[in-house]
Amino acid sequence: MRTVAVVLAGGSGERFGTSVPKQLLPFAGRPLLEHSVAAFDQARAVDSVLVVMAASHAGRAREVLAAGGYRKLAGVIPGGTTRVESTRLAITELGDRECDVLLHDAARPLVDQRIIADCVAALAEHRAVGVAVPSSDTIAVVSDGTMADMPRRDTLVRLQTPQGFRLSVIRRAHELAAADPRFADLLATDDCGIVLRYLPDVRVHIVRGSERNLKITFPRDLAVAEALLQESPVPAPRP
Repeated sequence: MRTVAVVLAGGSGERFGTSVPKQLLPFAGRPLLEHSVAAFDQARAVDSVLVVMAASHAGRAREVLAAGGYRKLAGVIPGGTTRVESTRLAITELGDRECDVLLHDAARPLVDQRIIADCVAALAEHRAVGVAVPSSDTIAVVSDGTMADMPRRDTLVRLQTPQGFRLSVIRRAHELAAADPRFADLLATDDCGIVLRYLPDVRVHIVRGSERNLKITFPRDLAVAEALLQESPVPAPRP
């Protein structure tokens, strides 16, 4: 079964405080977006890469990626106004032929080959896969400004991407979510969460993530990522 990596880069950069989406800002000598695309382009078990870019910047993303010569790049499509909408547009673009899908945030440029390979391998036995790292902090549930509960830390993890699914599974989960009039109130932006809620019989297998696989959300995160990259450089993309 083929494996398609979908790099989700539809964000507007509002929280980053720039007029240009952070995915197109320079990071370690090339646009942030390229790092994620390069990682999946290099992955032996990935057959093709689809990029979902903010609609107003899709043309620029095509130019940048075309110059990189990525052999597995299947295309760049315009994204929606939300993460959920962008994911649904990607699902539609993939058509009806069954495959395994890896959904990855372009804002996680340091995803490594071990994580990608483990996700693909897990999808040989499971229909849904999440990447996670243990929580090093104690987490409290808060209600009305006061602590309501404090779950055991050893039962908590922090989710990362990629998240992997059989295409038919993630498509059905999103169909059910779209038909739920209460979905917009749930503030659900995570695909594993959508599967958990709407397809409770589908177990989501956990693959070990990495503290290095951080998400670039604020400008200061770029400095942290740069430091991590200097400690352990990622191999350059193939020419």
